Amino acid sequence: MALNVAFQMDPIESVDIDADSTFRLAEEAQSRGHSLFVYGPQALSWREGRVVARGRDVQLQRVRGDHVSFGAWREVDLADMDVVWLRQDPPFDMGYITSTHLLDFVADGTLIVNEPFWVRNFPEKLLVLRFPDLIPPTLIARDLGTLRDFKAEHGDIILKPLYGNGGAGVFRLTDSDRNLASLHELFSGINREPLIAQAYLPAVTKGDKRVILVDGEPVGAINRVPAEGETRSNMHVGGKAMKAELTDRDREICAEIGPILRERGQVFVGIDVIGDRLTEINVTSPTGIQEMERFDGSNVAGRIWEAIEGRLDSRG
Repeated sequence: MALNVAFQMDPIESVDIDADSTFRLAEEAQSRGHSLFVYGPQALSWREGRVVARGRDVQLQRVRGDHVSFGAWREVDLADMDVVWLRQDPPFDMGYITSTHLLDFVADGTLIVNEPFWVRNFPEKLLVLRFPDLIPPTLIARDLGTLRDFKAEHGDIILKPLYGNGGAGVFRLTDSDRNLASLHELFSGINREPLIAQAYLPAVTKGDKRVILVDGEPVGAINRVPAEGETRSNMHVGGKAMKAELTDRDREICAEIGPILRERGQVFVGIDVIGDRLTEINVTSPTGIQEMERFDGSNVAGRIWEAIEGRLDSRG
């Protein structure tokens, strides 16, 4: 069945067509006969009981520099869409949160992926706290004294903003590092949010595994290895994607977290695993589809669309 699909995303004309997961999801939708409409989160509005978005229909092709053709600008009522993808990148700020509230108004009739109520209530670095047996020693705090106590206990720690993404603002503070107070001052001057601190996991030198779950089930993994001299393994900051297999421990982690993700409408999720520890559950705009498909020849985007189509069938 052909579907009307809208993508709430960052500008599609600027994406890397060989790496961007949203492009791959849209490309797969088009191959299945679905029509595509794209708009930016700033073009979303609530007007007299309707949630509307101003954007354009698109046609895609996998040609660098010429990957998208646009139709005329138009305004659509999102209640007329079959599926809306919530795919703009964080930061997970009040603008992002507001967009989830607006999308809530059409979620009864239109399938929003991932479900906006739980995206809003499942920030990636907080959702993991529901699974304390799976994660490394972790602290959420703003108070400098509390952060100092945590560092004194664990010595070598990772400090990062609670709502950051892509490896931005991630610092490793070793036993001898004396910069905690300075970093606390820096972050406090930017926002009023707590910080997250975690015990450093030496296994990160061998990679930070990204496992993709579709409707709560693991479908594959890639390993992201930090560049030489780097702590961060994010591909945005030079981490290298490598082929990886799912281990028994990966499957144990997925078996514990999968049911709650599936129950709460998180169709496409990427989790981060270092060694045998879960560090993040990414529900806002997870990545890694294209790298995984290249390594193992699978069609992860197809699996995601099968899950979406199955949910639509169950709605009748």
